[in-house]
Amino acid sequence: MKKAEIEEFFARLSRVLPEPKTELQYHNPYTLLVAVVLSAQSTDKGVNKATEKLFKLADTPQKMVKLGEAKLTGHIKTIGLYKTKAKNVIALSHLLVEKHDGEVPHDREALEALPGVGRKTANVVLNIAFGEPTIAVDTHIFRIGNRTGMAPGKTPLEVEQKLLKVVPAKYMMHAHHWLILHGRYTCVARKPKCPDCIVRDLCKFKAKTTAE
Repeated sequence: MKKAEIEEFFARLSRVLPEPKTELQYHNPYTLLVAVVLSAQSTDKGVNKATEKLFKLADTPQKMVKLGEAKLTGHIKTIGLYKTKAKNVIALSHLLVEKHDGEVPHDREALEALPGVGRKTANVVLNIAFGEPTIAVDTHIFRIGNRTGMAPGKTPLEVEQKLLKVVPAKYMMHAHHWLILHGRYTCVARKPKCPDCIVRDLCKFKAKTTAE
């Protein structure tokens, strides 16, 4: 995609949804971090259902440590990989208390040092909790980067690095939310809804679907 096309791509998405937000429910940077860790290979809707009661009981790392792994597991057993995630959440909560005074660090390296936190999770927290213009490449953004021709790459990191270069600065803060929501509801994996897409004329995807 050309520079002008990318500019128009985001201009259109921004007009439809000026202030996009994550669909994960959270109360503070800590609950955001936990929700994002739980959301790996799970839906936001599923995570929200599990955390609704959980976050009323434990919305700080201190409270989560006190809750304990067994009770946490009971709250999140409807989520995929819940046993591993429960271990990670308790372990990262311990580390936050021990090394960061119970606060979520505003630092990529410190975030990625936490159990269960990779680059994508760190990017989400840095963007939403701390207002940094990062792009967290999940399956939706990876697909859109390649499918549209905006930022083709073989790995999430490659797509991320290309997006950071081509997304206009004024759209960078919300870019990752616009792309995720577009991928979740319009540019879906199996049969993209091209007839309903507001950026279809800019997209370089050759196998566009047609109205039935």
